[in-house]
Amino acid sequence: MRRPHWPRRVFAQLLLAQTVVTVGVSALTAGLFLAPVSRELDRAAMQRALAIAQVTATDPNVAAAAAARDSDTAQDVAERVRRSTGAEFVVITDTAGIRLSHTDPTRIGLRVSTDPEPALRGESVTAIQDGTLGRTARGKVPLRLADGRIVGEVSVGLSDDSIRGQLLSMAGGILLCAGAGLVVGLAATLVLARRLKRRTHNIAVADIAALLIEREAMLHGIREGMLALDASGRIRLANDEALRLLALPADCAGRTVDEVLPPGRLADALTGRIEGADLPAVRDERVLVVNRTAPADGGAVITLRDRTELEYLVRELDHTRGLTEALRAQDHEHANRMHTLLGLLELGRHDQAAAFISEQSGSHAALAARIGAQVQDPHLAALLAGKAAVAAERGIRLTVTSDSHLPDAAVDARTLVTVVGNLVDNALDAVPGGAVEVRLRAVGPTVLAEVADSGPGVPAHLRERIFEEGWTSKGAPAHRPRGLGLALVRRLVERSGGRLAVGTGALGGARFTVELPEALHTVENA
Repeated sequence: MRRPHWPRRVFAQLLLAQTVVTVGVSALTAGLFLAPVSRELDRAAMQRALAIAQVTATDPNVAAAAAARDSDTAQDVAERVRRSTGAEFVVITDTAGIRLSHTDPTRIGLRVSTDPEPALRGESVTAIQDGTLGRTARGKVPLRLADGRIVGEVSVGLSDDSIRGQLLSMAGGILLCAGAGLVVGLAATLVLARRLKRRTHNIAVADIAALLIEREAMLHGIREGMLALDASGRIRLANDEALRLLALPADCAGRTVDEVLPPGRLADALTGRIEGADLPAVRDERVLVVNRTAPADGGAVITLRDRTELEYLVRELDHTRGLTEALRAQDHEHANRMHTLLGLLELGRHDQAAAFISEQSGSHAALAARIGAQVQDPHLAALLAGKAAVAAERGIRLTVTSDSHLPDAAVDARTLVTVVGNLVDNALDAVPGGAVEVRLRAVGPTVLAEVADSGPGVPAHLRERIFEEGWTSKGAPAHRPRGLGLALVRRLVERSGGRLAVGTGALGGARFTVELPEALHTVENA
């Protein structure tokens, strides 16, 4: 025989547990109702028996018969009272407790089965007692003559069966109510169990625990940030990577996104105020890609990918591609120059050939040397030299102003490269065939950078919007999103406590001015 076992499914466990509880509560409630009803019925029966005994004892003929030990008179009165009241028995005794009346005449003349002494002492007695006629509710009173002398007792008993009958008739109603409550409780339990079955997808309790453990391990082990919001927009869950990427406090659960993040594109993307796939956003110096999914419960599940390193690599790739194109063009130009040199030599114009070689070999080297002398930080100098070569091949004149000077003392060269590189890239994109001018100066530990171009400039109504994440006036290439460069520049400048402004420069186009305090280790004047 198979032993019964506890069900594994959540809804089955709930149904069984709730059924047991409902049945138990219904039974307990019925018992709690029946117990006081039974006591009340016993008390009422005893009081009725006492009342009958008291009325019988007031008859002077009964007292006289007891004093004279006249059993015939006592029996006649007792039977008449018993038949009129429906009592089980009416017994009249003398002072010795000898019966002068009884339902069974053969017991007349015998002593009563219960103690008559309390009534013979003048006390009124009520009790549930067992006697010769079974268990009865009894009332006993003393029997007195006119002068008050006690000459016997009157004992009246009401059948326990009649009391039980009343209890059973009342119990039917009580049990009916309890049964109705049981049915309602079981129906509610069944509805709740079915709903829980749908919500839990009929999985077992052990599976729930395993899923929870697996979920925790997965959420905190993956290298993508994950954020779960409830229907009211409050954070329900944030894994370790999301806390790191968004710089959220450890107690962010239960708070809204707007409470833990500053206003901006990132908060709008997380809350769904901005919709779309792979939305770029910036948090401090980090470039993030946000995706938001809305499940059926009305909340949201958000994934975050850190594209900071990838963004730097992509920009390096763009720079490398630009250099490759420049080298390819230079190779083509070099071939043309070699043909020119060969022609000069074949024509015998050796002096002109020598001058041509000197001119061509010194121009690029002189530009790189001049940038290196003015911008002594090797990373930033290399960046500007490379940008100058790319600009030259695109027909753009990129110059570093003569009053520029920056020592090799940068606290964070990467920040300088990111800020200047993004500003120069935007300027080159804005002026095909035009001019770009870069000015870099050191005022104590503060770095002042200006990038101006001869392009169309930035309209006044767009000078704040251009720094928003994702905003761009140019088409995005396939390998990366646009609209992050200026947003990243502003975040880096703000993080260092500096200032960023855009206006109109001397070249007629846009001029971006950046102030980075405490960007240098040593104090040197330009």
